[in-house]
Amino acid sequence: MSTGTGIDYSAWDHVYVSDDEDVTSPHVDTQSLFRMRHRVRNCRSPGTTQRAGGRKKEGEEEEDEEREAELKKVQAKVKKLKKDEKSFQKMIEEYRREEKKQPWDPVTKEETEKETVEKHKTFVEKYAKEIKHFGMLRRWDDSQKYLSDGPHLVCEETANCLIVICLDFQIDEKPALMEQVAHQAIVMQFILDLARTLKVDARGCFREFFSKIKTADKPYLDEFDQELDLLMDRIRRCARARVENTVKELEEEERQMRLGPGGLDPLEVYESLPKEVQKGFDEKNIQLLQEAMSKLGLEEGKYHLRRCIDSGLWVPQSGDSDDEEEDGEEEDEEDDS
Repeated sequence: MSTGTGIDYSAWDHVYVSDDEDVTSPHVDTQSLFRMRHRVRNCRSPGTTQRAGGRKKEGEEEEDEEREAELKKVQAKVKKLKKDEKSFQKMIEEYRREEKKQPWDPVTKEETEKETVEKHKTFVEKYAKEIKHFGMLRRWDDSQKYLSDGPHLVCEETANCLIVICLDFQIDEKPALMEQVAHQAIVMQFILDLARTLKVDARGCFREFFSKIKTADKPYLDEFDQELDLLMDRIRRCARARVENTVKELEEEERQMRLGPGGLDPLEVYESLPKEVQKGFDEKNIQLLQEAMSKLGLEEGKYHLRRCIDSGLWVPQSGDSDDEEEDGEEEDEEDDS
């Protein structure tokens, strides 16, 4: 309203103005309290429908704030994980550097292996008779009592030595003895496996194995028999391969001993000769040999004669080789002319 004297401000005399937003309590979330009061005022005042969009927008803003806060948390976790990853990588690098500084190297490894072999050799030499005696035992009770009297035999060295004994018996064509000792080798291996499973010294658990095997069910006994069969099969294959290698080595030694002055094997040269020449060597008939050689062509005869000399089948008389060289030179002169 306006009057002649100016603007009438009486229309704003009853406007509600709240100044209680400055009043807060240390026990109340101030921002939440302010938002709640604004929401109440908006519901009381006219034009609520028009402000609905504003309230919706305010709610979306709150959700955006929550999502942003959650995102910041995730980003903080990712940052921490990356930091931990770098720290872990640094630890790995330091460990590798320290590992390289260790005095262990191939030479040290080789020395360690030599020490292990020497230890095994010393043990076997010291207890060879006891190990072999254990390998010949058949009854569970006898094996348990023998190990109780000599617990030092419960070790890897005994198991390895028993396998070597098996291999020797198989090479000597004594399969029954091989199978007997192989049985005891599996007994020792099962004891060692049980010790590894229980994480105890094998010398303290071999009685448990015998107690178990005496009253074992069928699956456990089948497993024992299966391992025994696999071991015997490996021993047979290994023995066969070793025999074959030994035969090859002996044949090569004999061949080296047979080699003639020219480095040829007389047996191989003999097998490559024509039948008539072979017959002359078989009958040790020089005249027959000469006739057989003369029937061959000049080049073929010289080729076989040279191989016979280099292999030691033919020992030329003094001057024979010179005559052969002269014949070759005369042949070369004829070709040149």
